[in-house]
Amino acid sequence: MKAPDKNSKFPLAHYNKLCFLKNCIDQANIEIGDYSYYDDFEDVENFIKQVKYHFDFTGDRLIIGKFCMIASGAAFIMNGANHLTEAISAYPFAIFGNAWANAMEDKTYPNKGDTHIGNDVWIGHQATIMAGVTIGDGAIIAAHSVVTKDVPPYTIVGGNPAKMIRKRFTDAQIEQLLELQWWNWEIEKITQHVHRLTSKDFDAFIAAVR
Repeated sequence: MKAPDKNSKFPLAHYNKLCFLKNCIDQANIEIGDYSYYDDFEDVENFIKQVKYHFDFTGDRLIIGKFCMIASGAAFIMNGANHLTEAISAYPFAIFGNAWANAMEDKTYPNKGDTHIGNDVWIGHQATIMAGVTIGDGAIIAAHSVVTKDVPPYTIVGGNPAKMIRKRFTDAQIEQLLELQWWNWEIEKITQHVHRLTSKDFDAFIAAVR
């Protein structure tokens, strides 16, 4: 049997609450890898509403890798939400124009750069990812977490602000997984090894794919 079609919008027959996300989003400032999915309780079109304050003029991008799992209500707060936190006032006077139009002359709002979500990342229900954060490959973000800092690969984080709960594997095992980058294999090879990718037997997996 063949692998699921990466170009299918709704890969589950007769179910339109889960989509392969790259086939639902058509925006130049959002990049999404193959097989990453979004599951929404109501409508998968809600995903774009969850990418908040993402204005073209800020120039930042949301980059999501392959085989990611994004739950309903997960939100991405982009750089357009930033205010002048080190100024006397954080109030955005300039956006209201009139006599305040030049309030931002010779100043810029903070910009923490692109938001990067690695490969094989699970983002739980109503988790929030702040602007400029990088989430490493294989990481897990617990439900309702607020991620304000980078998350190392294969690390589980939770809370507000999110903190490390534990690593999923030993440092040596993580190094091996990052070297293998299974998500970049040909889909036929991934399909061949799906029963090992879903196994707890790390050594058997490594032995089989080396």
